[in-house]
Amino acid sequence: MARVVLGVGAGIAAYKACELLRLLREAGHQVRVVPTPDALRFVGEPTWAALSGEPVTTDVWAGVSEVPHIRLGQSADLVMVAPATADLLARAAAGMASDLLTATLLTARCPVVYAPAMHTEMWEHPATVANVSLLRSRGAVVLDPAVGRLTGADSGAGRLPEPQELFGVAVTALRRGQPDLAGRRVVVSAGGTREELDPVRFLGNWSTGRQGYALARSAAARGADVTVVAANVELADPAGSRVRRVVSARDMHAVMLAEAAAADVIVMTAAVADFRPAARSDSKIKKDGRPPEPIRLTENPDILAELSARRAPDDQIVVGFAAETEADVDAARGKLARKGCDLLVVNPVGNGRGFGSSENEAVVLGADGTSTPIPRGSKEALADAVWDLVAARLKLPAPALSWYPAAVIRHVAGLLSG
Repeated sequence: MARVVLGVGAGIAAYKACELLRLLREAGHQVRVVPTPDALRFVGEPTWAALSGEPVTTDVWAGVSEVPHIRLGQSADLVMVAPATADLLARAAAGMASDLLTATLLTARCPVVYAPAMHTEMWEHPATVANVSLLRSRGAVVLDPAVGRLTGADSGAGRLPEPQELFGVAVTALRRGQPDLAGRRVVVSAGGTREELDPVRFLGNWSTGRQGYALARSAAARGADVTVVAANVELADPAGSRVRRVVSARDMHAVMLAEAAAADVIVMTAAVADFRPAARSDSKIKKDGRPPEPIRLTENPDILAELSARRAPDDQIVVGFAAETEADVDAARGKLARKGCDLLVVNPVGNGRGFGSSENEAVVLGADGTSTPIPRGSKEALADAVWDLVAARLKLPAPALSWYPAAVIRHVAGLLSG
């Protein structure tokens, strides 16, 4: 059982935190809800106390003998703030301690995850952008908000991710500890492409995108800047990720090449069609009593091989996935060599594994000759195992000093040079 502090900012999305609280409690975690004073305008103290089974207060003067503004942060295994408003992010970045939540954030030495929710204009304001960058540079995980309907008729970036997605991030953060992918840009493909025969039919596959979304969610929880290129996925957007939607293999080819240019890690999880119809009918193909015309196929681009060949920068890590109905490690090693990637995740499909299932298993083959079996388990567990292998291969980033005042940097530089 982990000890979780659930901070709640004063935003209309506070009602979603009730469901997140329920999920955490049902998973067996002890949850202490710490709202800001104005957050109680949206969801009252009795609701939080009843759902958590813990006392709820907003100020540092209640229960002074227990020193709650120190003890809560010191004893927590995770602090998650949902929703994190623009005001709360600003106060946290400034190191203010004007209420129990901001005081707790100052004393926490465990992973801290912020799930922002606000109007698009507030999220994109230079002040919020700077505050988010500052918090991330200090080791906090600040998720990108979801895109969708906001308060009233507004839509855009700023929506709080769905509670189930936030719960997945919390589980990963508890399991992994401090974010080991902080500052990394990650691109993950997910789902299955569709190749149109006519306006109503297509050639496709059974991929649902669940494994790709698990990889995206895990990377975000570990501090990465994540973009998902999703082909025909009908799941809630993974928390903390930007999602670009595509349909066909050629769509995915164009978007992946564009997104890969600035990425540190590329993970090709999507099931991409090897072939497409050579011609697409502009109208529905109908039965007319005659034998049907054969469908001629033409080859699609090999996205994984091209990404590996065109990798930029040179130290970019490329991970491929290969769904196989039969286990043949030698054949898989041949595919690894042909694709030119760093890691190839070979996962069997069928018998309750792979497509559409909540479980998966794999053998991860490395270009360096390594072979790492991942036993059958949840797709989230497989995602964490893959990121462990990726993190071990990433070069350590340069120390981040950008959030220190310029005068401090000049002073330290002078001491070093003197």
